[in-house]
Amino acid sequence: KTNLMRSLIINGGAEISGNVTIGGNKNAVLPMIAASILTKEEIIMHDVPAISDADVMLKIIQHLGAKVTRSGKTVRINAKNITKSEIPKSLCSALRTSILLAGPLSVRCGEATIYPPGGDVIGRRRLDSHFYGLKKLGAVIQGDSVPYEFQTAAKGMHGSEIFLDEASVTATEHILMTAAACRGTTILRNAASEPHVRQLGEMLIKMGAEITGLDSNTIIIKGNPELHGAEVTIEGDHIEAASFIALAACTRGAVNIEGKLTPRDYWMTRRVFEKLGIRFKLHPGLIEVPGGQRMKIQPDFGNAIPQISDGPWPQFPSDMMSCLIVCATQAKGSILFFEKMFESRIYFVDRLIAMGANAVVCDPHRVVISGPAKLRGIEMSSPDIRAGMAMVLAAICAKGRSVVNNADTIFRGYEDICAKLENLGVEISMEQH
Repeated sequence: KTNLMRSLIINGGAEISGNVTIGGNKNAVLPMIAASILTKEEIIMHDVPAISDADVMLKIIQHLGAKVTRSGKTVRINAKNITKSEIPKSLCSALRTSILLAGPLSVRCGEATIYPPGGDVIGRRRLDSHFYGLKKLGAVIQGDSVPYEFQTAAKGMHGSEIFLDEASVTATEHILMTAAACRGTTILRNAASEPHVRQLGEMLIKMGAEITGLDSNTIIIKGNPELHGAEVTIEGDHIEAASFIALAACTRGAVNIEGKLTPRDYWMTRRVFEKLGIRFKLHPGLIEVPGGQRMKIQPDFGNAIPQISDGPWPQFPSDMMSCLIVCATQAKGSILFFEKMFESRIYFVDRLIAMGANAVVCDPHRVVISGPAKLRGIEMSSPDIRAGMAMVLAAICAKGRSVVNNADTIFRGYEDICAKLENLGVEISMEQH
């Protein structure tokens, strides 16, 4: 591990056009890596994105005793010999999805020791739903001190009826994969139904679990304690795709986005971009964003200021809000963004204001953007993956030179981002210091 910090230097104002291929879905691959330790047979994954979060997750399961081989975008995992049930603090704190190994380790080893997970600081992210779900499946949690210690109840892990008090994506994934390896049937209500939850479920079905209701908020899982190996291909990352749609929109560039993408995962995205006056064409494996589109906010009925708010799938994903806020700074008109899910996601707007954006931050959840604004290059620091990418977009729109420090946050979720942007015409370079 290097202690060098990386920064991105961007000269704004370049003309943007070309083709870009999106990587595998970050939020699908991380839980799928965790689920690979539920079987003693080999799991083969194709289109694994080259991002640092995936590297850390693979490092964690290697530490536990799994054998990992990677060639290009294909990763083979063999977890026949799981020799440890404790994940060290340094690895847990490197990313949020380290918590997803508590259930699988409890199933495989009868116990698990895990430190609080790390990840983006975008507000309070509860673990209660994870602990509640694991307890219902038969795990016993020793006290509430750190590290968290899980043990399997004397009669082992078993299916259960579980109602989540929030449609948490990671809690849904955690219960889904743990229940898939337990005896009996689990009915999971108020479950998340994001595309990455569906992909994890499809992988578990290939491994021998019976699962229905993956696209709904009630998932029924008939577990199989003898799960077997499987071969899967990770779908394209719909958040990355939306980031490139946003880039095309705010620079008026023509961009074709290619990759393993399913049109139905983009219907809500298209609906939201239409509010900014942006149109794009959806095909299986291709999104075409035509060039030269002038962004103009489409007012609501009666000439009211429109609102873009996020919510659990199939509503607009929270992860897309940051890039869309940057888009709005380049659109004619006013629009309100209402970030309902995380209370720290709007904070990065301060940097946009410093660049010259017309923004009124109403409270930690709401901001009104009026445009178009002429942005100017500044030096700024990336607080999280999505805000970091949004700052890169703002820098591309801005006049002059911008520096985005703490760029490692961006590399956690976007593979080969410099090469992809350069290929579209962006003047970008990386510095280590």
